[in-house]
Amino acid sequence: MYAFIEGKFTLKTPTMVYLDNNGVGFHINISLHTYSKIESLEQGRLYTHLYVKEDILSLYGFYDEEEKELFKQLISVSGIGPNTARIVLSSMSPGEIHSAIALENDTAFKKVKGVGPKTAKRIILDLKDKTRKPAEEQYLRNQENGNREKAGVALIALGFQRQKVHKTLDKLDYHEDMSTEEIIKSALQHLT
Repeated sequence: MYAFIEGKFTLKTPTMVYLDNNGVGFHINISLHTYSKIESLEQGRLYTHLYVKEDILSLYGFYDEEEKELFKQLISVSGIGPNTARIVLSSMSPGEIHSAIALENDTAFKKVKGVGPKTAKRIILDLKDKTRKPAEEQYLRNQENGNREKAGVALIALGFQRQKVHKTLDKLDYHEDMSTEEIIKSALQHLT
C-alpha cells in the first residue's frame, strides 16, 4: 500500500519511529539495522511494508529496499511472523542473511531468538532460490579474477550447487589470462 514514507523523525527508538509526513504521524516498526542507519538523521525516507492480519494493521519500515525485500521473503516462510522477521533483521545484516542462506548455514539462524532448528532449516529451504541473485552478486564482489567470477555465476546458473562451485574454483589451477570458457571447461571436469 505504501512504498515509502518520507518526513521528519519525531521519535526514534531501536524498535520503532514516529515519522511526520506533512502533519501526519506514522508509527513505524523498524529493525536495529535500520535504526543504526537513521540514528543520527533528523529526517529521511523509510521503505515500508503494511502487514495486515485479521484485526492487526502494522507498518514496518526499512532503510533500503534490500532489507524490505528480505523482510517480505522472511514473513513468507511458514512459522515466521513480522516480529520474528524483524528480530532476524536486527540480529544479522542483509549480507549475513544472504550468506547464511547461500551457504546453508542454519546455525546462524538458530542463534536468533525465536528461531529454532526446524525454522532455521525452513528459512534456508524456502529462500534459497529467492535470494540466489544477491548471493551471486556477493560472490562476485568477493572474488578477484573477472573471468573466474563469470565462470562461477555461469556454473551456478547451470544448476550446480553454489558450495561445490566455490570449492571447485578454489581448487583449480588457473592463470589470470584464462578465458571464462576455459575456466568453465576445467571446472566441469571436476564437477561431473
